[in-house]
Amino acid sequence: MSHRFSIEDLTELAARALEASEVSAENARIVAEALVAADADGLPSHGVSRIPFYAEQAKSGKVDGHAVPSVDLPVRAAVVVDAANGFAFPAIRAAVGRALQVTPGVGTCAVVVKRSHHAGALSHPVERAAQAGLLALAFSNTPSGIAPWGGYRGSLGTNPIAFACPRAASPPLVVDLSLSKAARGKIMLASKDGKPIPPGWALDKDGNPTTDAEAALKGTMLPIGDAKGAALALMVEILAAGLARANFAFQASSFFDADGPPPGIGQSFILIDPTPFGGEGFAHHVDQLLAEIVSQDGTRLPGDRRHASRERARTTGVEIPEGLADDLRRRADSI
Repeated sequence: MSHRFSIEDLTELAARALEASEVSAENARIVAEALVAADADGLPSHGVSRIPFYAEQAKSGKVDGHAVPSVDLPVRAAVVVDAANGFAFPAIRAAVGRALQVTPGVGTCAVVVKRSHHAGALSHPVERAAQAGLLALAFSNTPSGIAPWGGYRGSLGTNPIAFACPRAASPPLVVDLSLSKAARGKIMLASKDGKPIPPGWALDKDGNPTTDAEAALKGTMLPIGDAKGAALALMVEILAAGLARANFAFQASSFFDADGPPPGIGQSFILIDPTPFGGEGFAHHVDQLLAEIVSQDGTRLPGDRRHASRERARTTGVEIPEGLADDLRRRADSI
């Protein structure tokens, strides 16, 4: 069974559920908007299914629902944001907003967010930058999820990366992917539903292949590209947590329970103004490449399915499991 909400109604319900769980009204609204946007894009593992975890962590103090991120500009083209062990979304919004002000004047800007939490769909902040005419890269580490190649202990995170590029007369090109063969959130959803996961996604705690979602959550994820993917996860770990002096994956607590200290992970962003490098017309130039790709039968551009899902959601709404809808209503009604 499921329930369908308009984007506006689901955002309101999600915000109320968070606000009833020791989260400030402003932060609850920002987090709710980000999660519902993920659901609208067809990414339920990063959508309002996260609210039960977020809410319990806010109530236990694992995440500070009232935190206000601070923004510092130590040098001209570097932005440092302290999420103050609050939710990542307000900190990332502040970080990208400041970088959008800085980048056109200097050509490039690097941003780090420290003492942060789950970053959700990284596609959204980079898309925001691309809508302003900039190229954008995003990196985040996560709690332990991937073992170094040949190992069995989760020393690295599943470490998502995202990229966005402006286009001349179309929505930005957006690439968003995890460096594990599947997002850990998908395994979390399979575990909740009592369903198996496909072979080749994960290992159990002893390093053996498994299709049991519960065993996978206690073990590690397999990286995309095998050894090459593990190397990429290491790169992102350094770009995100290393630069921010945040917790590395093996030091960070789980996103999926209310126990322990804050995860304290890091995110980083690189924004590039293409104009100083090649003059005007960058987006038209890139569109030549993209047109060549889609001219071939059976191809599509990254992000196309998300844009289509988003357009459907604007007219038909977002569907979530009835049990989750009941959970959100119960939390919201406890205000």
